[in-house]
Amino acid sequence: MEPNDPSALVLGPGGRASTRVPGAPRLSAASAAPLREIAAVDEQGVTRMLQVPIERPLTLMVDGREIVTLMTLGAAPEWLALGYLRNQRLIEDLTDIRSVEVDWTLGVARVISRQGDLGGRAASPPLGCGLGTAFGDVLQRFDGIAPVTAATIPQATIFAVLDSMRRHDAIHRAAGSVHSCALFQGDALMVAVEDVSRHNGVDMLAGFMRMHGVNGAGKILFSTGRLTGEMVLKAAHNGIPVMISRNGTTASGHELAGKLGMTLIGRAASGRYLCYVGAERIARDAADIT
Repeated sequence: MEPNDPSALVLGPGGRASTRVPGAPRLSAASAAPLREIAAVDEQGVTRMLQVPIERPLTLMVDGREIVTLMTLGAAPEWLALGYLRNQRLIEDLTDIRSVEVDWTLGVARVISRQGDLGGRAASPPLGCGLGTAFGDVLQRFDGIAPVTAATIPQATIFAVLDSMRRHDAIHRAAGSVHSCALFQGDALMVAVEDVSRHNGVDMLAGFMRMHGVNGAGKILFSTGRLTGEMVLKAAHNGIPVMISRNGTTASGHELAGKLGMTLIGRAASGRYLCYVGAERIARDAADIT
């Protein structure tokens, strides 16, 4: 699948070089415009034309059963569907899925499994913003997730990731009101995506990883959103040991990252950051120490 909207979905060299895993499902290549022009009146009473993001409802249908409706810009809806199912633990093996077909005229993503019974497995409530997730539910999701191995990360890599993401926020610069998420191998960008939800971003990255056999070991997950327990669990579930955010963390995000052996970095911008967990794994040059 090629990016549907290059301005909202960017593939770095590593992402472009990735190939689909054997037996990967057939995906549609649905496209959706990310922005719409509207009129707004400023404090001087002057009418101005502005761009705003277009959030669209996308209902995920699995073997004919309605699972959830997500609001999304639609940069990579097929990856979003696969990543959502992966992060909700409804699928482990991608070969369970035969196809994902997105129809924007109906606002539906149809997922067809090879056995035809995947829809019946969606019994547990989903994680995400506004879905009533309690910390007890998060802890249940913690069970069975193996600790990740977070290696030493050079401080220069942290700053390189932040610098790279300043060049990959086209939708935010044009209209605001979106989150950015990205997957890095060291300081090399693999995939960056913008959407109305930080959870959508992580799910799309997970979908990309599963489709292309990308292992989370040694990867960095960047997000503009807060590092909550749900976000930490999604990263860990995909084997990603390091998270960097322009935002902060929550108590559950901090606690879970510590238990999972992750490195958690927040408030990262303009040459500054706070490391909440794993500070001993950040290698600072002598010139960086003041």
